[in-house]
Amino acid sequence: MAETTVNRLNSDMKKNHIENLNPYEIVQIQIEHAAEKLGLDRQVVEILKKPQRVIYVSFPVKMDDGSIRVFEGFRAQHNTAIGPAKGGIRFHPEVTMDEVKALSMWMTFKCGVVGLPLGGGKGGVVCDPTKLSKRELEQISRGFMEAIEEFVGPDKDIPAPDVYTNAQVMGWMMDTYSRINKAFVPGVITGKPLAIGGSLGRNEATARGCVITIKEAMKQLNKPLEKATVAIQGFGNAGRIAARLLAQEGCTIVAVSDSKHAIFKPDGFDVAKLEELKQHASLDQYERAERITQEELLTLDVDILIPAALENVITSKNASQVKAKIIAEAANGPTTPEADEILNANGVLVIPDILANAGGVTVSYFEGIQNMLNYYWTEEEVNSKLEEFLVRAYKQVSKLAKEYHTDLRNAAFMIAILRIKEAMEARGWI
Repeated sequence: MAETTVNRLNSDMKKNHIENLNPYEIVQIQIEHAAEKLGLDRQVVEILKKPQRVIYVSFPVKMDDGSIRVFEGFRAQHNTAIGPAKGGIRFHPEVTMDEVKALSMWMTFKCGVVGLPLGGGKGGVVCDPTKLSKRELEQISRGFMEAIEEFVGPDKDIPAPDVYTNAQVMGWMMDTYSRINKAFVPGVITGKPLAIGGSLGRNEATARGCVITIKEAMKQLNKPLEKATVAIQGFGNAGRIAARLLAQEGCTIVAVSDSKHAIFKPDGFDVAKLEELKQHASLDQYERAERITQEELLTLDVDILIPAALENVITSKNASQVKAKIIAEAANGPTTPEADEILNANGVLVIPDILANAGGVTVSYFEGIQNMLNYYWTEEEVNSKLEEFLVRAYKQVSKLAKEYHTDLRNAAFMIAILRIKEAMEARGWI
């Protein structure tokens, strides 16, 4: 029956052009593919294809001009069989319920592949932070937490930063939750400022985890990391820090982009200068760098390509032109299912998002442990434990991929699904 369903879905994909599917539909297809390999019972598949709970809220905020504006927000909790939900809160004008649902599902599998005792959650508020004052941003942060407070907590659902949110936003939200509950509750949220229970190493964790998986992939291909060429689409927190860490490993960063500019320099960039330009000016002001398009960046002849920005950027239209040996998905969902097939056929090693960018949630898990113990680790301890978790996860995924003659994405989903299935059986859900 699983095979029939997958065939039907594949047929629908071709009819409807997979690139037009939203992330929620895509993650459901990924679940079906992994389930087919495992020969999974349909009841398990159907449970995993839908979130357990999706919360919609609206709340009023007094703006700086004295007007009252009503904001909308969502929180999805996908599967809590293994433990409380865990996942970020994003502030973005294009947040949708389907996007939040999909991201909560990816979080479940991300936690599962690394072996964390957590399920998946995700939240978002429809707003444009670039057009808000600090006071307005604080009021939205507090208003959203007030709206979802009864559904979150250290044993229920633990939010974290995501797109256009940061440690300060998490601090406001933690403070709001603590005030409502009349107690200091740092474990309700992760990615907080260090002064109120944040963890050392959390800011770099997503990028560091991505670099750890790249190092393992290069070993798998018997290629030296030193002098490897790298192109990075997206120069935000993850992409920027990944560039710095890879440069420290001896890699040559030959192309980077942000939402406005993409630049190329065959002999490599000075990453410190790129970071300075990003903060104070514009990437395209880098001297003797060639301006290119985002599309050209994705198809450069490099050893490592890191999509660290948007969803669905590698599609059936450009996948055959990708020349990178390794794609490390620092962003969520940058590769469509059809593109995956093309890349695999062409021998491109894709480190899937649920493994490549799992460093952030792993250190968030560490932060929660430190909050419970009220004992805080050094940055060296955090980074050492992160490497231990991700190296182990990569090796398990690689081993299963070889055993089932499949790609790393399928294998990563398979490992996560098997762990969730075992927990659901133990709890009597199935």
